[in-house]
Amino acid sequence: MTDTMIGVIGGSGLYQIDGLEDAAWTEMATPWGAPSDAILTGRLGGVPMAFLPRHGRGHVHAPSAVPYRANIDALKRLGVTDLVSVSACGSFREEMAPGDFVIVDQFIDRTVGREASFFGTGCVAHVSLAHPTCPRLGAACAAAAAAEGITVHDGGTYLAMEGPQFSTMAESRMYRDAWGCDVIGMTNMPEARLAREAELCYASVAMITDYDSWHPDHGAVEITDIIRTLAGNADKARGLVARLPGILGPARDACPHGCDRALEHAILTAPAARDPALLARLDAVAGRILTA
Repeated sequence: MTDTMIGVIGGSGLYQIDGLEDAAWTEMATPWGAPSDAILTGRLGGVPMAFLPRHGRGHVHAPSAVPYRANIDALKRLGVTDLVSVSACGSFREEMAPGDFVIVDQFIDRTVGREASFFGTGCVAHVSLAHPTCPRLGAACAAAAAAEGITVHDGGTYLAMEGPQFSTMAESRMYRDAWGCDVIGMTNMPEARLAREAELCYASVAMITDYDSWHPDHGAVEITDIIRTLAGNADKARGLVARLPGILGPARDACPHGCDRALEHAILTAPAARDPALLARLDAVAGRILTA
């Protein structure tokens, strides 16, 4: 049994957590560069928490420029065990309406050019992403949302697009009709991949702001409509986050789904052939397995 530390990565509209005891912004350095911003640490309901605004305070990082590796490394380095991603998204489903939340459990990755792994030449590793989110942590987020009176959909496929532009109508219809996706966003990949490599339990809470461009009654995505919905969603998200310590508790057993042991048989490079410089960079995300 280990101590729980909840990490929250806040997306568009969510730039802080209210009510943290002993709250302090902590500047972090990582072998992968600086994270998106300082990290707000403190305790909520007796449970340590860490909050990182994905785009930085003031929304300074575009989706393609978010330092995803540095963000995950910094949170792991602080001791985070359970990581909740909160992000804005568009919906491909009539029943998943603006203002609703979706607990994502699958991804289709259409991003390009983003560093998607901590590993590479000198230390090769292959983790499983068949189930890219943690069912235990996702269930906790769903319970917290329901307790807040949020309309929440348990399960959904997230199309991760590069952006920063929104979809064409043809793309939107393809993602919805041919590919069977439920929501679309720009930031959960490679974040979910990196969280798995770092052996973190990861849950994705997608906050719906619009219907994307497929919807016949909505047409093109309007940023003014998105911003209006974002404000309401951010209030709901803060309520959801505030309930997580009471649901997860201060202590945790090993993840029943193996998220915290994802590297157990993943590293293929023979010890004698591993690059010492890369191993040094992996001290936080893979130190448990590399020093065993």
